[in-house]
Amino acid sequence: MAGGREIKTKIKSVQNTRKVTRALEMVSASKIKKAQDRMKGSRPYARLMKQVIGHIAKANSDYVHPFMESRADVKRVAYVVISTDRGLAGGLNSNLFRKLLGEIREHQQNGVDVDLVCIGQKAQVFFRRLKVNMLASVTHLGDNPELSKLIGLIKTVLDDYTEGKLDRVYLSYNDFINTMAQRPTVDQLLPLPPSDSLQTSHDWDYIYEPDAATVLEHVMTRYIESLVYQAVLENLASEHAARMVAMKAASDNANKMIDSLNLSYNKARQAAITQEISEIVGGAAAV
Repeated sequence: MAGGREIKTKIKSVQNTRKVTRALEMVSASKIKKAQDRMKGSRPYARLMKQVIGHIAKANSDYVHPFMESRADVKRVAYVVISTDRGLAGGLNSNLFRKLLGEIREHQQNGVDVDLVCIGQKAQVFFRRLKVNMLASVTHLGDNPELSKLIGLIKTVLDDYTEGKLDRVYLSYNDFINTMAQRPTVDQLLPLPPSDSLQTSHDWDYIYEPDAATVLEHVMTRYIESLVYQAVLENLASEHAARMVAMKAASDNANKMIDSLNLSYNKARQAAITQEISEIVGGAAAV
């Protein structure tokens, strides 16, 4: 059994750790409401953008935008990976990376090259260590991410797809379900997947001014930007929820460990007192 002084040092160390976990739990608890409000506030825009694109995709148009054309021969794909900048969020990032690694491995086995675009420091560090080709990255978006910081990164992906360097683009992030559950998600970003909002195609088309190519180029770009930005907000809300739950569990475990160490300390102290009494009695009897 460890000595009383050693156990006392361990108790002090666990108490200091508990202070940190409690502080992080309270910080995430105070931020999660704003993150959820921001996420829910942007959902109507993303939903209506999907509806507009669904109508355009089902229309009987003479002009088909490159983002809507599926390519049969897939030689290179890209993943836009959204992660956190900070750790201590439980298995939030690791679950997403594990799902992503399985898909990357499957592409590589089929002879398809994989590029990555990383949003968040954890993804950047993780995949750089694996030596996967990284097209672009951005970190430290903060608790109030701005679309302006993502536009350059998104443009890099769209330009490569338009030029034929990429055949498919996927978006990988943690989808916020509720405070206790976040789901790692991989959605196809390009080419735009067929929309289920309309069951049949239109026998009419829209009138575009000045022309269909100019209007659709603007609309498609805004649509892709809205999807990526919404995914960033979903991941941010998931981060605060996961960290709050993880730090709550860590604080509870610290409390249990402190109780166990206090019990061990009391047993060690009682054993030391009993030994001293025995030595005194034995010495008195010897005299």
